[in-house]
Amino acid sequence: MGAIPAQRESVARASDVPTRDGDALPHAHATLPGGPLAPGSARALLRAAFAEWAELALPGTEFLTDRQADDAVVVVSELVTNAVIHAGTDVELDCRLEAHTGALVVEVLDHHPSRAPRDGDPEPSYGTPEYGRGLRLVAALAETWGITYRTGAKTVWAQLPAGGKEALDGIQAYAGDRARDRALRVAEILAPESPPSRAPVSPEPVSRGGQDRDWLNRGALSFLAEASDLLAGQLDENLVAALAGQLIVPRLADWCAVWLEDEVAGRWGSRPGEAESGTGWGEGGVSGPRLARVWHCSETRIEDLRQALEKEPPGTSGPDRPGPVPFPWPGGALGPHGTHGSALAYRLTAGGRPLGTLVIGRAGLVSFPDEITGLVEDLSRRVALAIGAARQYARQATISAVLQRGLLPGAVAEIPGVRSALVYEPCDKGGPSGDFYDLFPAGDGRWCFAVGDVQGKGPEAAVVIGLARPWLRLLAREGYRVADVLDRLNQLLLDDATEAADAAARALASAGGRPMHPGDGPQTRFLSLLYGELAPFDGGVRCTLASAGHPLPLLLGSDGEVRTTARPQTLLGVVEDETYTSETFELRPGDSLLCVTDGVTERRSGSRQFDDEDGLADALAGCAGLDAELIAERIKRLVHEFGARPPEDDLALLVLQAE
Repeated sequence: MGAIPAQRESVARASDVPTRDGDALPHAHATLPGGPLAPGSARALLRAAFAEWAELALPGTEFLTDRQADDAVVVVSELVTNAVIHAGTDVELDCRLEAHTGALVVEVLDHHPSRAPRDGDPEPSYGTPEYGRGLRLVAALAETWGITYRTGAKTVWAQLPAGGKEALDGIQAYAGDRARDRALRVAEILAPESPPSRAPVSPEPVSRGGQDRDWLNRGALSFLAEASDLLAGQLDENLVAALAGQLIVPRLADWCAVWLEDEVAGRWGSRPGEAESGTGWGEGGVSGPRLARVWHCSETRIEDLRQALEKEPPGTSGPDRPGPVPFPWPGGALGPHGTHGSALAYRLTAGGRPLGTLVIGRAGLVSFPDEITGLVEDLSRRVALAIGAARQYARQATISAVLQRGLLPGAVAEIPGVRSALVYEPCDKGGPSGDFYDLFPAGDGRWCFAVGDVQGKGPEAAVVIGLARPWLRLLAREGYRVADVLDRLNQLLLDDATEAADAAARALASAGGRPMHPGDGPQTRFLSLLYGELAPFDGGVRCTLASAGHPLPLLLGSDGEVRTTARPQTLLGVVEDETYTSETFELRPGDSLLCVTDGVTERRSGSRQFDDEDGLADALAGCAGLDAELIAERIKRLVHEFGARPPEDDLALLVLQAE
């Protein structure tokens, strides 16, 4: 494939020739979330649209053939997959059939105009290209295709000729013999779905003998490359096991099973018979690996096969020699035509750690050909690496979740005479957020609240939050005033950052005396914080607060008027010996105080921010008469709806309302 065609405006427009009066043009449009289910949803939408157009006998459907429809499904699947992987935004799919030519135009739009699709030009011989094969397939099937760049969006379009294109040579160049069927199969694996109007595309039956060798010679490398792409992107070990089964069956075997071993429980002991047999596949035993996935080329056999395999799982002590070992044939579970065959078990290990076992079987064979066993061995190593990576991610996500829970209060205190509502949405679900909040009793009829935002995210942010929250509570309960709490917390952050920088400098010096450069060692720890104290009294609540580099709080009066209740001051952790001041006011019944982080005020839609031209104040003014929970939900909804893409920053907001 040559250079990717690009132009300012798409030439793939519907025909300008008018249709018959009253006729509707065949057209389908949908917006899909940018996740792994998007390709499957796009394929289902397209198939449903084709069936509906044909049923309504819309203009142009007389040209629509099964071949053209199948080509369109492949093209849409490739373009949506490309958008999901490389853009990661919501995807807009548009498909229309030109009434007088029968040409089918598909467009896939994403919101990352700066990221062009990966070119498919050959790479140097020292590397195997991992991307671009999908666009070569699009080029082979489409009459013409290209890219349209507009402000904030990129559209990749393709026009498929009526009846489909004679593209066999181009498809074979893409991935070897029978690549079109394999491309459909890989698309189904990426995001499987049940089409509403057409039977799913089925791969060819498992080939035998010389056809096996012919396919291996032509397509093995492409198969492994596609498998690597699919497996590397999975962060769930059960999904990895499912993909492994679908990759192997029916191309390489009649059935496949994947067992996973529990790392928490540790390795199980050998079962009776294992030590004597030396194969590692014994009988008996109560505990053992978990059968995560069973796959058979005939779905009606899957449940019987699962039950038979659960009775005789593989052992967890690996064989003495590398490579596959024989596995007991499940016999009657496979029906009268599957009573004899060959099965092999592959240990899945990564980094020297046993993760599970992969078993394949084929009926009617005395033994697997060496070409098949070698290819599955290569695939099993990729499966093991993907499982290891998924478990590492799961461990890290668990640690991050535990850490995140430790950085936030277990419960928000209930204040007499005050209703509170909280919205907290970290942007990165897999790591500690930079935003935090707290609401706690401070004694003597006082309650304190805080909404903060640390510069950065991850472990560095967690360190700052781990310092700030306990010190806020300690100083408040010791009776310090609001301004004094900020003074002392500012000095604490500066002292801690200085000690950390000194320790880093000493470490560098002891490692060889290399002079420090900008960026070496821990960075200065900045914290924006809104901190306040509430003291209920008859007829209202007295509130004292201070803002240190934080978005100013807004007060919504019972009359609908909105005003700020603090003045801007310097971030914490920036200026030594900074003196902070506070403001005091009263919350009367029906008054609501809104405190937010910059994930709300700086929410972007193109070049605009949510708080431009007092956008947050206007949004709060529209909440007059609502209770605290409804105010919080409405502000959150308006923030989400402000931009087309999901928020790219942590979001926290706290509403305090005097009853």
